[in-house]
Amino acid sequence: MKAFKSLIPARFLVLVAHLVIVITMFWSLDQNIQACLPVSYTTDQYSSQRTLLIVLLSITLGMFLLELIGFVGGFSMFNSTQSLLSIGAHAGACVALSFYLFDQWDCGLYGYIFGFCSVLPAVTETTVIISVAAFKRGF
Repeated sequence: MKAFKSLIPARFLVLVAHLVIVITMFWSLDQNIQACLPVSYTTDQYSSQRTLLIVLLSITLGMFLLELIGFVGGFSMFNSTQSLLSIGAHAGACVALSFYLFDQWDCGLYGYIFGFCSVLPAVTETTVIISVAAFKRGF
């Protein structure tokens, strides 16, 4: 029971840590885009990469909102399966995005990080919210 109680603060902390890194990516958007592009690039390449990153980061923020509503609203706060999945995905995202920012990885890699570390927990969170709200039961 003691380990179960430590999932709640751990989940909140990794959610906030991932959120802070995504906000940092918004602040350093131009540097990230320039790191992704070749030395001589066109304005079309720059604008397409900028649009792609802005869209993916904005969707990521929307998924954070969904997860925070489910978590703070109590829909999935005591669901240990969802908590472990969320902790693992967001902790992995924190590590991967730290490398992404500091080592200046290619912009295409953010799509994989986005899919595994933002979409997957948001989809399972949506499933838990629907299960609890509509069917009055948890997993």
